[in-house]
Amino acid sequence: MSTRISKLFGMDIYQTDATYRGKVHDLIVNLEQGIVETVTTQPLKVNSKVEAKKIITDYSIPYNKVISADDILLINAGNVPANNKKAPAAKKEEFKDSKEEQIRKKYIGYRSRYSRR
Repeated sequence: MSTRISKLFGMDIYQTDATYRGKVHDLIVNLEQGIVETVTTQPLKVNSKVEAKKIITDYSIPYNKVISADDILLINAGNVPANNKKAPAAKKEEFKDSKEEQIRKKYIGYRSRYSRR
């Protein structure tokens, strides 16, 4: 999913269970990695670090919970399976073909779900 950051400001934020969470006021961007890390529902114009910390802990949403950003910002409320984009690849197990499976592959082109791919 890609969109302009400027388009996100002022968007309504809803959870997948139809709960309204607020509007996007500020975004915290990791400039080294080039990704949005956090969305806040309160402006970060504060006078002290304590106030900023309170806003970040109480009024922010991690951007990895965002499912869609089109007309609204839709975030996962825990009732939708998470899509782990950076999940490690599972190591494929190698199974030795049985004699019957070798014959099927040779003459029929059959592949079982356990055959090597």
